[in-house]
Parts: sequence; structure tokens; C-alpha cells
Amino acid sequence: MELDGKKLSKEIKEKIKVEVSSIKEKYGKTPGLAIVLVGENPASKIYVNSKIKGCSELGFESFAHFLPEDTKEEELLNVIEELNKDENVNGILVQLPLPKHIDEKKVIDKISLEKDVDGFKPENFGLLMLNDKKSIKPCTPAGIIEILKSYSIELEGKDVVILGRSNIVGKPMAGLMINEGATVTICNSKTKNLVEKTKKADIIVVAIGKAKFLTADMVKDDVVVIDVGINRTENGLFGDVDFEDVSKKASYITPVPGGVGPMTVAMLFHNTLRAFKNINNID
Repeated sequence: MELDGKKLSKEIKEKIKVEVSSIKEKYGKTPGLAIVLVGENPASKIYVNSKIKGCSELGFESFAHFLPEDTKEEELLNVIEELNKDENVNGILVQLPLPKHIDEKKVIDKISLEKDVDGFKPENFGLLMLNDKKSIKPCTPAGIIEILKSYSIELEGKDVVILGRSNIVGKPMAGLMINEGATVTICNSKTKNLVEKTKKADIIVVAIGKAKFLTADMVKDDVVVIDVGINRTENGLFGDVDFEDVSKKASYITPVPGGVGPMTVAMLFHNTLRAFKNINNID
């Protein structure tokens, strides 16, 4: 069965819209998301414009900052500092990747903890590992947990294999799975006997950045497969999973597109609302 992230993301956004309307009526306040884009990356522009549109649809305020490619690192850090001070801004999203002359780590470090709606700051990662209920979790892993829960897929006691150890997906995904009571193995390009590990897995999350990397001979029957990859090739758009073959063995699988992607965006708005509530002490 396909795990429909598109449908679920619409349901989550609809709930957020209702809650934002209720908060505005009760408190006279609106969650605000600042979105910063440096340069002219066409894919990044599409992402940013869709997020601005999303803010408008859900009743959020959006504060867009489009900066030229040659913006100095110090200038960007100053923009973030101003947004940190702005009481109307509850979340700050700096669209990655940044131009090469700007240090991404410095930029993420500059965003104040309570406005880190990407959940990338080391402090938020630590709170995630401690299973802190008010922590802001990275959007993609948090979206994956929502998909699994919405389809009543049991995580407690399950063997989970995560392919990829990035700070954005692999590592926080492991933390969230551990918090749900799963037994987790993180694999990477150096992992020995990879197929032995994937064949034993009840759930596999693939975030490795290689088109059709996970094939049917690497999985057992009735496995649950979450495909995080988006690979643009000359033959079209593919995930990290060979969907056609693996889907014949899997009990549940996310399609690409329409699986994890829409949930990542939905969780950004969920995180912004969470940040707004944390800042304003609203439960």
C-alpha cells in the first residue's frame, strides 16, 4: 500500500489553519515565519515561493528576505539578528544551500533557539534525543513519524534500518525512532554486509541520495519502506528506492513524489505554530 503524504499533509495543514484562526480570535496574535533566500538558485526559489504561499493559505504572516548572491556572510548574520529581535517573527527559515562563501554552521548558530523551525540547532537536536515534548524537530524526520502513525504502523520493538547518516535526516530520524521504542541501525556508504542488515529490517528509511539504490533483493516480504530521496535524472524523477520492484514486496511504501516531500512542508508550518506557542506560553 502507498503511504499518501500528500493527503496527510493537507489534513495537517487544515488543522493548523483552524488552530491559527482560533488563536487569532482568542489572543489577537498570528504566527509569523521569516524566510531568507540568498542567491538565484531556481529550485530554492520554487521552495521559498511555495512556503510564502503556504503561509498565506494557513493564516500565518510571512516575512520574505531575498538577498543577492554576493551578500556577505556578516550581512546575512545581521539580517538574522534583526529577525531574532522581531517579536512578530516566531520562526526563521534560511533556505539551504547557501552560496559557498557563507558558512552554513555560523548561520544556523545565529538563529535563536526558540525560532529554529528547521530544528537544525545542536540544542534542538539534544532536546530531541531527550524526548522533550516542546522540542522543535527537523521537518523531514518528524513528517515520517507522522506518516507512520497515521497509518497505525507500530514502531515499538520493530527493527528499523536507516540508510544515510545526515544531520538533517539520518541522525534525527534515529533519535525519533529510538524515542518510539524501535531498535535502530544506521547504515552508510562504509557499512559492511549492508544487505544482511536491510533484509532483517521491519522498516527501512532511505535517505542516501542515489536513484533506485534500494532494490527488491535487499528487503524481506511485508517490509515498510520510506523513501526520502529525490533524484532528477535524464530519465525522470526517482527516489532512492526502486519503487516498481520493491513495492511488490513491501506492505507499505512512500511514492516519489507525493510521499515524504509534502509532509516536510507541512511540518515546517507545524513547527512554526509550535514555536509561536512556546514563545507565547500557549499550550
